[in-house]
Amino acid sequence: MLDAPDAPALAHFYADLLGWKIADEDAEGAATGPAEGVAYLSIQTNPDYVRPVWPAAGGSQQMMMHLDFEVSDLEAAVAHALELGADLAEHQPQDNVRVLLDPAGHPFCLYQ
Repeated sequence: MLDAPDAPALAHFYADLLGWKIADEDAEGAATGPAEGVAYLSIQTNPDYVRPVWPAAGGSQQMMMHLDFEVSDLEAAVAHALELGADLAEHQPQDNVRVLLDPAGHPFCLYQ
């Protein structure tokens, strides 16, 4: 479960990013998952949401978790994520991994 200022918008971001379907959606929350339905990513709207800072910085909202997604073409996957509204994080700790921030600021990694 991720918090976000707009759960449906973030669910659609991840559905588009991963080629998943929207499993459930209303103003308070949404869920997306693969067509096989083996797992879901749930997102809840939180009007008091505070965007995390990555990498961590003392006195700032810390990330609670981050998601990792394996991709077959890292460059193409990063370009696709950026087109959907992700931001490339300034700090990139590994050559074969790209850290991005989803539209709500949650860090996630794409790796090959």
